Amino acid sequence: MSQVTTATPEIEIPSIPLRELAPWALFFGLIGAFILFFISADQGAVSIPAGTAIHEWVHDGRHLLGFPCH
Repeated sequence: MSQVTTATPEIEIPSIPLRELAPWALFFGLIGAFILFFISADQGAVSIPAGTAIHEWVHDGRHLLGFPCH
């Protein structure tokens, strides 16, 4: 009996330089901070649409995440 061996291909994992990654990390970090602000802290006082529109849109999500809002 002969034993068959197969060669596994070399997989090269690309490296992403920090200089190219930093702007994207900053962008998504700021977007995440704005989303967290609107879900957790905004009660309509500083929201762009006046009133409690954003509060009502994310009301159930606030309770799901454990933020009190009443």
